[in-house]
Amino acid sequence: MERYYRICNQNVGKVARITDRRGRVHVGRIVRVTPQKVFISPMIRRGAPGYGYGYGWWGGWGWGWGAAYGIGLGLIAGIALGGLFFW
Repeated sequence: MERYYRICNQNVGKVARITDRRGRVHVGRIVRVTPQKVFISPMIRRGAPGYGYGYGWWGGWGWGWGAAYGIGLGLIAGIALGGLFFW
């Protein structure tokens, strides 16, 4: 856990792809880190279910950010960092 805490803490504000021990993949911006959890704001496609409401879709393409949620550091199986998610 200490290793993942250090990696996440050094990369607050950057996009990460986190795989948990259950096989679920979480992609989003790291917004906060505690000794027990990393909080990410998920990357979601505009127009996808759960994206949000309102006006100003400007064509309905691209990516946005959802509400942040926490992932237990003890559940993390792997982390990939970087801009590789924005080809």
